[in-house]
Amino acid sequence: MTTPTRTRPTVTSGIGDSPLRPDGVPKLKGEFQYAQDLWSEGMLWGATTRSPHARARIVSIDIGPALATGGVHAVLTADDVPGPGMFGLEHPDQPVLASDEINYWGEPVAIVAAEDPDTARRAAAAVVVEYEALPPLTDPEEADRADSVFRRLQIRSGDQEVTGEVVVEGYYEVGTQDQAPLGTEAGLAVPDGSGGVDLYATSQFVHADQSQVVEALGLRPEQVRSHPTGVGGAFGAREDVNLHIHLVMLALHTGQPVKMVYQRSESFTGHVHRHPARMWYRHHATRDGKLVRVEAKILLDGGAYASTTSAVLANACYFAVGPYRVDSVLVEGIGVKTNNPPCGAMRGFGAVQSNFGYESQMDRLAAELGMDPLELRRRNALATGDRNPTTQQVIQTPLPVAECIDSLAAIPLPDGDDPILPGGSGLTTDRSHIVRGVGYSVGIKNLGFSEGSDDYAEARVRLTDEGAVVETAAIEVGQGLVTVLAQMARTALGISKAIVRHVDTSRIGSAGSTSASRQTQISGGAVMEASRRLRERILAHHGGDELDDLGVHRAGELIAPMSELIREGWEETYTFRHPPTTPPDDDGHGDIHADFAIAAHRAVVDVDPELGLVRVVRVDTAQDVGRVLNPVSVQGQIEGGIMQGVGLAVMEELVIQDGVIRNPNFTDYLLPTILDAPDVEMLLIEQGSWWGPFGAKGVGEPPTISSTAAVAAAIRNAIGRDLNRVPVRPEDIAL
Repeated sequence: MTTPTRTRPTVTSGIGDSPLRPDGVPKLKGEFQYAQDLWSEGMLWGATTRSPHARARIVSIDIGPALATGGVHAVLTADDVPGPGMFGLEHPDQPVLASDEINYWGEPVAIVAAEDPDTARRAAAAVVVEYEALPPLTDPEEADRADSVFRRLQIRSGDQEVTGEVVVEGYYEVGTQDQAPLGTEAGLAVPDGSGGVDLYATSQFVHADQSQVVEALGLRPEQVRSHPTGVGGAFGAREDVNLHIHLVMLALHTGQPVKMVYQRSESFTGHVHRHPARMWYRHHATRDGKLVRVEAKILLDGGAYASTTSAVLANACYFAVGPYRVDSVLVEGIGVKTNNPPCGAMRGFGAVQSNFGYESQMDRLAAELGMDPLELRRRNALATGDRNPTTQQVIQTPLPVAECIDSLAAIPLPDGDDPILPGGSGLTTDRSHIVRGVGYSVGIKNLGFSEGSDDYAEARVRLTDEGAVVETAAIEVGQGLVTVLAQMARTALGISKAIVRHVDTSRIGSAGSTSASRQTQISGGAVMEASRRLRERILAHHGGDELDDLGVHRAGELIAPMSELIREGWEETYTFRHPPTTPPDDDGHGDIHADFAIAAHRAVVDVDPELGLVRVVRVDTAQDVGRVLNPVSVQGQIEGGIMQGVGLAVMEELVIQDGVIRNPNFTDYLLPTILDAPDVEMLLIEQGSWWGPFGAKGVGEPPTISSTAAVAAAIRNAIGRDLNRVPVRPEDIAL
């Protein structure tokens, strides 16, 4: 009798596959629990009283009318804030509640807890605040002259006296874009009865939330446990604290759970925005198109409080030249403090603004030289082993700039007319008035935190009856992180079952922020290494040579079944750090960044020059992705990032007058819809990162960085006019 051979299972849904997202079906069916859906027995509702002025002195606050409202349990002002009462992501410069002076429109002055949301909002409106309005500082150039500045940065490289045979100069502006997450800010704070609280709130960085709550209110770290929760979009808007401290204050004061959900108009004031920019550039080149010198001045308006302005300014300046070789560089960067709404992180983080400036300049230079715009870029393309022209850092990671340009050029242009005309279903134009344009842009950005930041993430991998359980505080904001971390665990362990479980700040170390295109590399690195080490420990303990779903094998024989391994309680915790970086020296030089990524875009647009209408027909891209870990997820990130770039190019802008947001709603703040979505053809350039897990690079930000400039370039190409500002408005084209 022959004994049948028992076939060991092979790993499925590992690296390179596109498994179903565990959160996909619940989100599609409306069953996923977002922060807005949280509920607790005996829960109260919170609301905020906000300033109607961009700058003012608070003369008096009368909470009596609010307290007299039936169903109100608490009305708190700055006088009720324990501890220092200040917070901030990088610097604690922002008051929990304004006490003496208002610094931006919508700044919180009082908070209310009541039995239902309508009562809470009525009570917040009933708080009587007497203000003495003061003239706001809203012009960033005036702020620069007044030295109202968060950071100044100068970068100098090479011979400062060199000039080129051909010189082009330009002035460029980028308007204020909002992250516009579909889910507004929301959260729930639940007191534990012992002076502590559990906080569940929209976030990109729960450990930073927890530390800011603790420091602002003078609490002990163990008193506040911040939990990851369902987030309906982020893009940078969830990196800063907003309602978190208010929730904790109200919960501790009332002794009851308190929930807050911002309405849409309040969301526009309750989170930071992309920094508006003013930029001046001068490019010098030889007659054959070699860049000789680049000069730039970049002015970013940080608004009323610091947030991440210092880091955003640094990124804008470090990438002010783009992915191009040039020996002589002078960049001056200024991030100013005004009474405009605070600005902070948004997808692309400074690189979007400078990309519009330097790529507009490259097109201007190509026109002056009579050269194909892609050929000019190809002749100056950076590569591995070159020095970054600003920081003078030697680029060690694969940097396929030329490959991205050549791959983009190889994608065929669309044939025929687009079925949707500019103006869409309004039929405001006709085919005979349409002019087609084509434009290009190439972008570069760092991956991970820079300038000497200790960038790390902790992850734990355990063997359980559910398979491998990955525990992390890395936030899933819709990008598919829970899927790819599970894929990494499956591949590194060699088993087919793995899930990701988010745990609170008391149970796991920090994973850092879900920003800077870092989580796949940093938290992914932690998961991969924890899984690899766990596998090695298990095999060494049992003297095996293979681990799979059945257990440990030696020479093909099962010697320790999986049930035994689970009973033994195997787990591994690992903290992963990216290669060290350094702060800049006085010239802006140093090993500032841990890694880089490239994306090249070509936009095709149809324009009605008489009416100023634009239809973005196609945006093709070639992107440096390191290694594709999940093809469908990468595709989704690229398509979504391009949509945000298109939005900034042709429609998205917060209108701010005298410090007041005039369009804080989705009626007047225009977002691209599926009818505005261009076709996308993409080529993924796989040259493994020198340190990323499985060779991966972050992919989330590069699609947004250079797509905006490509669309603007295509509109220029169609109408033959300079366009130095985005978003491009109808009057910029037709008038």
